[in-house]
Order: sequence, then C-alpha cells, then structure tokens
Amino acid sequence: MPHCPWCWSKPTTTLLSPGCIHGTHIAPPQDLQITDPGLLGSLDIEWKPPPNVQTFSECTVKYRFEYRNAGDRDWKVIFTRKLKFRVGFDLSRTAEVKVQTLLEGRCTDDVEVQSDWIYATFQVPLQGKLESEVQNFRCVYHDWEYLKCTWQPGLLAPRGVHYGLYYWYEGLSHAVQCDDYIQDHDINIGCILQNLSQAEYKDLSICVNGSAAATLLRPLYVTLRLHNLAKPSPPKQLVVSMSASEELHVAWGPPGGETPPQCLEYEVQLAEDLEEAKAAWASVSTQMETALTISRANQSHISCVRVRGRTNIFCADQGFWSEWTQECFSVSRKEDKQLFILIPVILSLSSSLIIFMLIGQCKKR
Repeated sequence: MPHCPWCWSKPTTTLLSPGCIHGTHIAPPQDLQITDPGLLGSLDIEWKPPPNVQTFSECTVKYRFEYRNAGDRDWKVIFTRKLKFRVGFDLSRTAEVKVQTLLEGRCTDDVEVQSDWIYATFQVPLQGKLESEVQNFRCVYHDWEYLKCTWQPGLLAPRGVHYGLYYWYEGLSHAVQCDDYIQDHDINIGCILQNLSQAEYKDLSICVNGSAAATLLRPLYVTLRLHNLAKPSPPKQLVVSMSASEELHVAWGPPGGETPPQCLEYEVQLAEDLEEAKAAWASVSTQMETALTISRANQSHISCVRVRGRTNIFCADQGFWSEWTQECFSVSRKEDKQLFILIPVILSLSSSLIIFMLIGQCKKR
C-alpha cells in the first residue's frame, strides 16, 4: 500500500547546566529524543531521568514538558511524572520540545527547585515546491455521520497527477488510506470518510499526498477536530401558528442524522412583505430550545419564518450552520379580518333592503 511520505530525522538536542536553588542541585533530564512512528504528525517524545535523581528520596520529582511548532507564539505545557509522551505536530513545520526537572519536598524545604531546560527539534524533509501542494483543502462533518474533504490540484501539479488521502487518530494502529474518493476527470479531488465516531473529540491527522511521473509534489498535513467541522441538516417539521392575541408561535424538530440534540443551537429569522421585490430578514432569536413565541406589533399580509441550526458552544468551539428551512405562511391583517366579517353583513343588509323595496313596489301595484 502506498503511504504518505514521512522521514526519520535525528533530533537536535541542547543540554544546559543544572540549576541550583537554595543550595540544592537538580540536573535536567537526559537523552531527550523525538521519533516519528509514521502517524502523520503524532510524534513520540522520550527522555531519561537526571543522573542524580536517586539522591532525592525525600522529594517528589516531576517534569515540565512543553512543545510547539516553529512559528507558534505559545508553548503547550504538560506537568508529568512520565518519561514518554505522544503529541501531535504539523509536519510541514519544525517540531520543538523542551523539558526541565522539578524537585519539591523535604529535601528542598518544600520550595520547588527547577533545573535548566533540555531542548530538541524534529523536521521532516519536505519534497517538492510549495506551489505543488493541493489547494483549497476543506472538510465538513455532515450530520456527525461522515466527513467530506475536498481539494484542488496544486498550481504546479502536472497532468495525470494521482492524489491519495491518509488519516490517523488515536485507536488506529497505523495510518489508513481513503477508500471512497471523489473524482473529476479521473483525478482524485476529494474523499468521504465514514464511521469516524471513535475519532470525535480527538485529533484527526490527515495527509494528502500527490505523485506524478518525474515530479516531486509537496504533501499537505493537517490536524482536524471533527466536532468543530460539524454541519447538521436543516431542522425538521417547522410549524407556525398565530394566537388570538396576535402572537406568532414557531416550533420545529431537531434535524436527522447522528447530531446529538443537546449539542444544537438554532437561529430564527422572520421576514415580512414578501410581495415586495426584496424582503428584509431579521434575526429574532438564537437559542437551544425548539420553540419560540414572537409578539408581532405590525401585521403583514404575508410573513415567512425560517430556522437553521449548528453545534453549540458546549459541544464545539465552532461549526457550520445548516441550510435554512423554507416554509412560509399567510396571515391576514386585523383590519382585513374585520372587513372580511363586515362585507357579508353589508351584503346581507343590502339584499334585505332590495327585497323589501321590491315587495313594497309589488304592493303598490
């Protein structure tokens, strides 16, 4: 099976002098190493304890482990007693890690003593020019059921290019290739991935690799979170009614699919005067409930209500809005209702008056 290109690279390690605070010396960890198990960005970080750790039996030894990609402003921080971690990186940039020893307890008079840092970096040699990388890569997690990713060939991609998408998440033993490609003129321009429920709320590492005769193409590496890419279907069973007190009642049901109902919020919009060339839509609510009552001061001949949904802030950092529901209803004005009642009365009185006049004339004759 062809696989996305990744390379082993010997990490660069820098060792600094041990720290000394309150007369207690603690050295940094030893032999900091970064290795690539071929999981599209998840790298194994490992180190050994400092050489003098056995002399501090009355203290707790911990480590401060920080990592980031080159160019990121902030480091991600982990406090741990472990000696090995697997963390995700963007393989298109250099991975940077650093570790220091933390010592605290009776041997330090309960004051935390920190060693100096030990550093390491890792870089996958990137083949091909940047312009050969695929363009406009985009993924949407439809109804929490399937992930659809699409892309366009790179600017320098030649004819006959072949693209492959590979993915991995925690729980898989190795990177897996897509088995359901979207094609355009026999070129893979997308992929549909099913059965990803085990990957939800985990890092999903993806690589799109291209190959062509006598041409090196730059692979694309991305790390996704499915819940932040979710797009539900439109809400179902929209029902709109008008009460005697001129209040508009709107109710709907959650969309289909596997979208958790408790993870949805909705936006409700109302438009009036659809008979005009353009109707102005106004948002009247964004909420998690599936019903809404709207007080309408100004009645119009026709009004339209539409609703859409997306994943709420309790289940995702972001997400895509669904399409709008498309259901309209007609509401008569209050004065029109009065006129509608008045017209039959007037017609009835007029008919009665005409009949009486005819009867009167007949009697005169």
